Amino acid sequence: MSLPRILAGSVFLFGSAAFAASSASAQELVWARYGDIDSLDPHRATSTLSMQVWDQIYDTLLAFDENGKPQPNLAKSWEISEDGLTYTLTLQEGVLCHDGSPFDANDVKFTIDRAFGDNPSLTKTSWGPIESVEVVDPTTVKVAMSSKFGAFLPFLADSFSSMICDSNTNAEFGSSTAIGTGPFKLISWVKGDTVELEANPDYKNYGKPVENDGPPHIDKLIVKTVPEAQTRLAALRTGEVHIAEPPFDDIPAIKDSGELDIVVADSTGQNVFWEFTISRPPFDDIRARQAIAYGTDPEMAIDIIYGGLSQREWCPVAKGVFGNDQEFCKSHGYPYDPEKAKALLAELGYGPDKPLETTMFVWTGGNRHKLAEIFQAQLAQIGVKAAIEIMDIGTMNARVKEQNEMKDSDTPGTFDMMTWGWYDPDILYALWHSPGAYSGFQTPELDAMLEKTRTTIDEAERLKAVQDVIAYLMDNAVHVGLYTPGWEWVFAVRPEIEGFKVGAFLHPMFQDVKVAE
Repeated sequence: MSLPRILAGSVFLFGSAAFAASSASAQELVWARYGDIDSLDPHRATSTLSMQVWDQIYDTLLAFDENGKPQPNLAKSWEISEDGLTYTLTLQEGVLCHDGSPFDANDVKFTIDRAFGDNPSLTKTSWGPIESVEVVDPTTVKVAMSSKFGAFLPFLADSFSSMICDSNTNAEFGSSTAIGTGPFKLISWVKGDTVELEANPDYKNYGKPVENDGPPHIDKLIVKTVPEAQTRLAALRTGEVHIAEPPFDDIPAIKDSGELDIVVADSTGQNVFWEFTISRPPFDDIRARQAIAYGTDPEMAIDIIYGGLSQREWCPVAKGVFGNDQEFCKSHGYPYDPEKAKALLAELGYGPDKPLETTMFVWTGGNRHKLAEIFQAQLAQIGVKAAIEIMDIGTMNARVKEQNEMKDSDTPGTFDMMTWGWYDPDILYALWHSPGAYSGFQTPELDAMLEKTRTTIDEAERLKAVQDVIAYLMDNAVHVGLYTPGWEWVFAVRPEIEGFKVGAFLHPMFQDVKVAE
């Protein structure tokens, strides 16, 4: 099937949204998503929408293989000192930044120093306790730590450690300019509308799990913001868009018709879970938290809303992440048991004539509003009256933190359907080690346990430390797993598109993509 030809200067009509298009060719691909990136700067955002664009512009020292294990990439090898405190990385030779300058150890130092600078990276703690970065020679760099850090190598494979060329020093970096070594170069970013990228002719792949080790086959990658799911689907059907997240309600019909291919990402690292305001009643009492956990049936809810597209997740870290063991987590978990939930509420003085009143925070998109309504109905059956507030994920993060810090408020504490996607159990440190991402549940005992997960390098010992943290969080009903994957993991793909794949931890890869004539 051939791609429809569009004349230069013509207009694509997406319902009420229109955008001017440049001359299309058989090697131009349009990828539509529900939202825009937050920044072109990997130190200034944490969203999946941003991360997936960084993947195209930048590259990383290591790369995840198909199973999510880090392997050489821009760094072809590394050595760890006997005390575990110094990493010596040897870089590939001949790598070029998009502006033609050589990528070398100075760019690595520039990136890491910047992550710890006056305006530090939002994921600064995930870099670990780095003390210094030394350029030994153009292809050798030494990173010194103040203490052992078990998550350092996996972090070097993640997009948040994207290597930023040291020519990114102007004030426009992150908003209108971005120079990396990735498979695509930035042409332009029109906020709220379009990120336009062109193939990097000098690109060489050293570690990504794709067949093509050279420049992408397509000439341009156009990333469009199209918020309405039905509008994305209509554009997919006409060929104006080639890849997009489809409306979930339409996926069975799409599969039956065979008009589009459905690609479902696996091992995304995404975890959707219950968390609670523990600074005040009712969720300062573990019994109230346990009642919510026992009183909701995630398996039934996700089966209704997502069918086979998601699975029950018992662990605080998702499938594919080190430490995920469903049987272990289930032994510390909360199977659906409404009678036990009612008994716990009764101990707290709640019952048919006095329901527990609270509010559930949920973030927009992905039919999560329907999921929340099912949970709301389940909770009503056990004596919990839960209002629902739906908001974008950034607003929800801020509201959760605000709720945790409202210690003297007379209003009941809230709970929320929180989400994080990560490649390593170090996410638990970011969430729960004092002061915590959201100022939530913290104890000296948990802090010490989380420190051990970071400072243990031996794999078997680190697994034990991680599972100790998992058991603690679950036994205290602090982090109650619901399901995985949770967002942006389903792609509808036009039949003329060949070679599209999604790597571990939800990294779409376009290096092998071709548009068939």
